[in-house]
Amino acid sequence: MTRIDPDRPETVRPTPSQTVGPFYGHALPFPGGGDIAPLGHPDTVTLQGYVLDGAGDPLPDALLELWGADPQGRVPRTDGAMRRDPATGGFLGRNGVEFTGFGRVQTDANGHWYARTLRPGARGRCAPYLSVCVFARGLLHHLYTRIYLPGDEAALAADPLLSRVDPERRATLIAVEEHPAAYRFDIRLQGEGETVFLEYQ
Repeated sequence: MTRIDPDRPETVRPTPSQTVGPFYGHALPFPGGGDIAPLGHPDTVTLQGYVLDGAGDPLPDALLELWGADPQGRVPRTDGAMRRDPATGGFLGRNGVEFTGFGRVQTDANGHWYARTLRPGARGRCAPYLSVCVFARGLLHHLYTRIYLPGDEAALAADPLLSRVDPERRATLIAVEEHPAAYRFDIRLQGEGETVFLEYQ
């Protein structure tokens, strides 16, 4: 039997965070994970795009978590994205009325993702944005970024985070409006045009 000695890294078994995935695709996605906006809400926006590797190839097994403020800029405190039946334990899904601000979507076989949410309002001096957490194969640790929505150029110019980003890379954080209330946001994990990722301490 091999003795595990924490002072000798070669004897320590890998933990899940050290194992190159994916190992989240079966348990983490849930039905309706991208349907964040209540049905028929007038402030609904659609976001879609691709997750791409350093060569520009789409990743068919990435997972994104999205969080966003409501149209008034308030962070939702409502539970309910993954409701379960208290009697059977079965998955009930969203109730279609309350806005939780949270969604979880998986890329499809072509590396494409989409979500429907409410257009977030500005919070303080920040321009409207959604927070994103990216999980993908080959990532030992998930990545954080933001999706800013275009429309208010003055707010984008004054945003404290965007103003600290190199102007040449700033566009990697701003979605492109394709149609009214429909935006595209591709996430490139590395290489030319790499998305700006954030580090929280």
